[in-house]
Amino acid sequence: MGAARKKYTAEYKAEAVDLVVNSGRPVAEIARDLGIHEATLGNWVNLAKKNGTVAEKPVTADERARLRELEDENRKLRMERDFLKKAAAWFASQNQ
Repeated sequence: MGAARKKYTAEYKAEAVDLVVNSGRPVAEIARDLGIHEATLGNWVNLAKKNGTVAEKPVTADERARLRELEDENRKLRMERDFLKKAAAWFASQNQ
């Protein structure tokens, strides 16, 4: 027979979600520390965000600037990749 399903109080769930949101640690790590399955804790966090009981931290100016840099770098790398694909195709057609 299967193991009995554990029941958690609303307070326990709220504290676990608060720990995830405010600690900056991964859900899996916190779930291991609390002795619960990471999918369970992830579901609690997603449900809390969906219900609006917990709000995600707003993005700081530094994070916004870093995101902009990464997006620019990503755009540049995609252009370089596309150029190299076209050059490889051109060279392959010249060798035939």
